Amino acid sequence: MNPNATWHHPYEPDPRFGKRVAYFCMEYGIHQPLKIYSGGLGFLAGSHMRSAAAMKQNLIGIGMLWKFGYYDQYRNEDKTLQPVFIKKYYPFLEETGIIVPVYINQHQVLVKALYLRPEIFGTVPMYFLTTNIEENDHLARSITDRLYDANHETRIVQNIILGVGGAKVVEALGGTDIYHLNEGHALPVAFHLYSKYRDMSEVRRRMVFTTHTPEKAGNDEHDIYLMDRLGFFSDIPVDEVKQLTGQHGHSLSYTPACLTFAKRANGVSQLHGAVSRGMWKDVHEGCEIVGITNSQNKAYWTDPAIENARLAGDDEGMRSRKREMKAALFEEVANQTGKLFDPNVLTIVWARRFAAYKRADLIMRDLTRFNRLITNTDRPIQIIWAGKPYPKDEGAISLFNHIQKYTYKRKNVAVLVGYEMALSKLLKQGSDVWLNTPRRPREASGTSGMTAAMNGSVNFSINDGWIPEFAKHGENCFLIPAAEPGLPLNQIDDLDHGNMMRILEEELIPAYYGKGGEWLKIVKQSMHDVAPQFDSDRMVTEYYEQLFNYDMDVQGRGAQKREAAVQAN
Repeated sequence: MNPNATWHHPYEPDPRFGKRVAYFCMEYGIHQPLKIYSGGLGFLAGSHMRSAAAMKQNLIGIGMLWKFGYYDQYRNEDKTLQPVFIKKYYPFLEETGIIVPVYINQHQVLVKALYLRPEIFGTVPMYFLTTNIEENDHLARSITDRLYDANHETRIVQNIILGVGGAKVVEALGGTDIYHLNEGHALPVAFHLYSKYRDMSEVRRRMVFTTHTPEKAGNDEHDIYLMDRLGFFSDIPVDEVKQLTGQHGHSLSYTPACLTFAKRANGVSQLHGAVSRGMWKDVHEGCEIVGITNSQNKAYWTDPAIENARLAGDDEGMRSRKREMKAALFEEVANQTGKLFDPNVLTIVWARRFAAYKRADLIMRDLTRFNRLITNTDRPIQIIWAGKPYPKDEGAISLFNHIQKYTYKRKNVAVLVGYEMALSKLLKQGSDVWLNTPRRPREASGTSGMTAAMNGSVNFSINDGWIPEFAKHGENCFLIPAAEPGLPLNQIDDLDHGNMMRILEEELIPAYYGKGGEWLKIVKQSMHDVAPQFDSDRMVTEYYEQLFNYDMDVQGRGAQKREAAVQAN
């Protein structure tokens, strides 16, 4: 038998983590060469795979092998965004011999699993699914072309491939104790299991779920009859699906369905856990939602030299290494834009997925004030933006192009393209300040600030996502007081902008250019506070403790316990 086709780890699993877990995710940011991710969800999943290996967990990863990845980000002649789709080939992925059938619109599609050896990138064993094989027709082969395809039918079919195809691959590997759905894309796993056991308690005993966003666009919802025709429900009649999920309309929403089928679920910060409990409190037989705060893999993301200097109490070593990391980032700035940045100047970075609620342009809301800021020669600053808009999101692309056009001929502000793992690491290591400006409470976690802090970059952030669990204003970060969520959006943005600029001008910039080592003290406190609490080794331990090892038979379903308590009162 092909050793790649068996459930096998290069270590004896730690007894604390002995339960077999198959982790399903649509994208993974594992390393720069493997371009099968779009942003934060993938970065988080990649850190999970690395820490699960470091902690010797009995877990495997199930994902999709995207032929074109998400997209490659370039510029048009006028510097506007140019999404480019380039075929990818990964010779380090190995054959398993596992090919499983999945039925799409009553048509058989074959799904092949390729294997990523743990030693390649320091992960647990991982299996990537593709339909791009000769046995399939052209239409079937195209299913795994593009991550987050713009076509709704294709997106549904991709979910079926991940969920049903992934479940069948797991069965071919010998089965698992727990199916972990990291976001709702793999929901078809639940219907596959229900068609097998015909017993909700048997499905719930095996399934857990992580929800990653309060944004409507991030919680998929599709026409239930279209989903049925395409094969989403593993031949379970639509009427029965409606009864099982408590969704009786013409559409089915993934997140509440996942909460109905899971024994337990989690949000990705303590704040997001609370927000999710409020959002989904009326879900039909919904499970309990706890908070397990996202984290990132310190061993992968942290520059060893600056961390060693901090641990040794070598202040000058820290300053010197930060200048070197800034110089490395500025080489890329010069390469892309022709602008020569100065390692001695305060450098602010805004880098993440371009989405409207993240407000990439908040610092530019008052252009007169912004120009005064970037032309100040006494206390100069440099600003860098980077991030990938969804290639069909015209609003996000327009914002990206607006910032690019405005900054094009200004020497100390720049927009970079190619925001993937390598550039992300350069930006986090080379920045002085990591700017985060979402509308609270719409940022579920926002883990990029964790890896920035690990590299001596100070968070300057709205108090959202993971930040409330970390922040001590003026000691390890700078907090932007958030406006009340119920106000009109323009008023929220005005208030948040005013607070941000006041703190930037009156506190942050003076601290950076002040004497007496005030800035370095904040940097060191930030690096001290971010780990181990926000190292993914802690996170993967909590997943076993709070989700995978959770005994539904002993504890009961959270929603049922709450309902009983309400009735008792």
